[in-house]
Amino acid sequence: MKLNQFQKKILNFLGLRLSNLAVNVLLKTIRLEIKNGDAVNKLFAEKKNFVAASWHGSMMIGWYLHRKKNFSALVSKSKDGDILANVLEKWNYKIIRGSSHIGGKKALELMLDLIKQKFSVAITPDGPTGPRHKMKAGAVVASKKSNVPLFLVGIGIRNKFVMKSWDSFEVPKPFSKVVVVYSDPISIDANLSYEETDQRIHECEALLNKLQKEALLFC
Repeated sequence: MKLNQFQKKILNFLGLRLSNLAVNVLLKTIRLEIKNGDAVNKLFAEKKNFVAASWHGSMMIGWYLHRKKNFSALVSKSKDGDILANVLEKWNYKIIRGSSHIGGKKALELMLDLIKQKFSVAITPDGPTGPRHKMKAGAVVASKKSNVPLFLVGIGIRNKFVMKSWDSFEVPKPFSKVVVVYSDPISIDANLSYEETDQRIHECEALLNKLQKEALLFC
């Protein structure tokens, strides 16, 4: 059966609403365990902002973890972005919609502006197109230029569905145990040279992969 434009709009509307309901119902069942979260909790208590980075494939838990905590996110104007924005709005994220092909410089400017507005920023540093678990510059440079700490977030899910996508996107099964491991706060010196900054990016990539493995082991 061929759908007309009105029918397509109705189905899209229902899909957006049902996706939000399904995600919230599912994530309320998980058993969440957080390790090394004291420094992050201290910043929350003091109402100070920071940059949090977790891998794109763990995005569902990463976003959920920081819901209703004065966080912001840059979301593409794609159809997938519509679904994500709908969920994040319900979690009280400050959302900036950009092109799905937005350049790194423009994305960085948007993130820095959000940080100036006292929002924390959640970043998937291997997104939006990979390579998987290879860190791009955004999280480190945003921390460097804004003088706010960077936290790397390893996320392990015991029982999960793994999508056949470039990021091996993970969806926890109902009632699964989920372990989150925060790094200690990372300070990026604003005076670092280009080469030194690049070295810090590689160090953070290695540390985030280490935290990811630790989170999986704790599961």
